[in-house]
Amino acid sequence: MANTPYPESYYAASANAVAPRPVLQGDVETDVCVIGAGYTGLSSALFLLENGFKVTVLEAAKVGFGASGRNGGQIVNSYSRDIDVIERSVGPKQAQLLGQMAFEGGRIIRERVAKYNIQCDLKDGGVFAAITAKQMGHLESQKRLWERFGHTQLELLDQKRIRDVVACDQYVGGMLDMSGGHIHPLNLALGEAAAVESLGGTIYEQSPAVRIERGANPVVHTPQGKVRAKFIIVAGNAYLGNLVPELAAKSMPCGTQVITTEPLGDALAKSLLPQDYCVEDCNYLLDYYRLTGDKRLVFGGGVVYGARDPANIEAIIRPKMLKAFPQLKDVKIDYAWTGNFLLTLSRLPQVGRLGDNIYYSQGCSGHGVTYTHLAGKVLAEALRGQAERFDAFADLPHYPFPGGQLLRTPFAALGAWYYGLRDKFGY
Repeated sequence: MANTPYPESYYAASANAVAPRPVLQGDVETDVCVIGAGYTGLSSALFLLENGFKVTVLEAAKVGFGASGRNGGQIVNSYSRDIDVIERSVGPKQAQLLGQMAFEGGRIIRERVAKYNIQCDLKDGGVFAAITAKQMGHLESQKRLWERFGHTQLELLDQKRIRDVVACDQYVGGMLDMSGGHIHPLNLALGEAAAVESLGGTIYEQSPAVRIERGANPVVHTPQGKVRAKFIIVAGNAYLGNLVPELAAKSMPCGTQVITTEPLGDALAKSLLPQDYCVEDCNYLLDYYRLTGDKRLVFGGGVVYGARDPANIEAIIRPKMLKAFPQLKDVKIDYAWTGNFLLTLSRLPQVGRLGDNIYYSQGCSGHGVTYTHLAGKVLAEALRGQAERFDAFADLPHYPFPGGQLLRTPFAALGAWYYGLRDKFGY
């Protein structure tokens, strides 16, 4: 049977040591079968175990193999579309409930790290950096919006103040969110997996779900075994494939690229990001970066629609890094990789239930580190019969991409080209 290793990323190279987990062989019975050992699946499993459920997790490769172990490592609040956009779509009552949840994911991460002593280089503080006056105006509005929903750990940064936190001369200002921050994302996933096992949960690696037998007592089949369950949680996101066709029709995997420098040393690292905050700019096709625990710069950006792997990731991302930090022109890139996230047409997550006992959450649209942790809690609540918050997400409208799976990639790429032009000319 094929053994799928981690991609050759900085995160995989610096991951905390863990023993390989077993492959599922034979039949297993459980209360809940979770498909996918990324953040959504692990968060769901933890909340369910803490509430007395018996949980089995199936992972096609290794814990955190997908976006959960490859992302930029930034704790960013809210959703890929902000609360005001949601409010215009669904009205104030539903938006109020979703707005109250928009800042919960980061708190859940910090609670998990503290409760289970997860070693993942957690640092507080995230900066949204404005390149234009229009973007700065948007941040001012965003601060007012977030404060309306009780989120107050925010500070607007003028041009002088943002230079104190990031050594980049292309920003006119920004906003600091002290409830944001950054982590080693794969080590967070590995720590959460260990927490799942400490509570009696079981995780099988190299055990892809190949078929779901639906019904009153659903069964998930893998190449060498099967899991009989009362409930199933589908948490494969961009790596689910066509296991559940009705979910694949309303989403599209997209790739984003990340590079990591050689160690910069304390002095150079501190000169770039003196407070060790993470940063993302306000462009539609945004760049994001931060320092690692061993003083490397992780820099990401770019989107490849349809999730193809570019031939030369460094050639795509290094020029973006040097535009922000020309002082790094002689610095070597040690790692370059790509990872997939799942895009929805609305850019809002898709949450729901198939039949009476198959639950799912997917489509974070590039904004998943915090949302997935919230999603696990919301899914666990629904299985316990507390569905108000689940229903707030499940009632969001979602549509298939125009032209179906054949044309969704060129349509999305055309839209990205349009917004890329807007970024370039400051609209």
